[in-house]
Amino acid sequence: MKEAFQPLFQPLALANGSTLKNRFVLAPLTHTISNENGTVSDREVAYMDSRTKGIGLAITAASYTNVEGQAFPGQPSISKQDDIEGLRRIAETIKRNGAKAIVQIHHGGVKALPEFVPNGDVKGPSEVETLGFGQSVSHHARAMTGEEIYQAIADFGRATSLAIQAGFDGVEIHGANHYLIHQFFSPYYNRREDMWGEPLRFPIAVVDEVIRVVNEENPEDFIIGYRFSPEEAESPGITMSRTKCLVNALIEKPIDYLHVSLGDIHSLTREGEYQGEKRISLLLDWIDNRMPLIGIGSIFNGQDVLDAHATGVPLIALGRGMLFDPAFVEKIEAGQEADIIDYFDSDREDKHQLPEELWQAFATGHYPSPQKKS
Repeated sequence: MKEAFQPLFQPLALANGSTLKNRFVLAPLTHTISNENGTVSDREVAYMDSRTKGIGLAITAASYTNVEGQAFPGQPSISKQDDIEGLRRIAETIKRNGAKAIVQIHHGGVKALPEFVPNGDVKGPSEVETLGFGQSVSHHARAMTGEEIYQAIADFGRATSLAIQAGFDGVEIHGANHYLIHQFFSPYYNRREDMWGEPLRFPIAVVDEVIRVVNEENPEDFIIGYRFSPEEAESPGITMSRTKCLVNALIEKPIDYLHVSLGDIHSLTREGEYQGEKRISLLLDWIDNRMPLIGIGSIFNGQDVLDAHATGVPLIALGRGMLFDPAFVEKIEAGQEADIIDYFDSDREDKHQLPEELWQAFATGHYPSPQKKS
């Protein structure tokens, strides 16, 4: 490989004692191809096998901790004992490819889809009308009761136990992208006047429950990560100032990495005290080498990787880049980065080796992507 890429193929030791073989992460990618009851499908196993070659840490698609939080059609479940057999197949497939296997644990909250939630009873921090995945018409969500909030926290703990039983190397807590944990942290979604109106209370309660289960079951070198969105467009919404408080709280916890959700790793702060400053730089300053940060966003080719590495972020997640070219990392390692397919090509006969549902999502513009250069 070219010398400039060599630092990205150095191992990274995490606080829990495990070591990643390199600095590349497979981002959690929505695929909608699990079985109707959330169990793992054969296609899902094949898809994860194809997308984890050369990767150091692989994160599964968001997997719901309770069917009441199902936010996508064909979403994987990590909510019941019947899920374990399929989850074990995913974990074994990822690990066979040399990556650490992480399952992302998730609850859609108000973004859950009424057609999948029992009795259509969608709920979250506060009452709201909102759009979910694939919807053109908004749906209603009610405010959760205190008992339901405690149950949601317990569900994240149960999901962690199921991940341990299935042989995963760790879990990533999904606190980003407008789903339940994000909603409790957001002043737009959380308008409660009880104790759960405090923005950090629910996110930290979930983290503490996951840590409790891991300590109780004591799997060897089990990884705990946390994904977050640093800002949101809604008003009043999450700001970088509020995110600084979250980061400061999380780095005091015995977790192993943070994962920022960004559309562009070089994006700038939208408003407020830090307006115009690069988000990734602020986060790295606040973390101050106390915990690894995964950066992501619009990384499609070798030059994009080098530019992302230049920000100082220790781990780089690949999302759409790995969808367009499953050999992305292997090509860099072989010195063939010029051959990386860095765009979506709707004319490809092999359809980028994507499941039909994902290929259609790109072909119809549901997911944005670079196009083939004319």
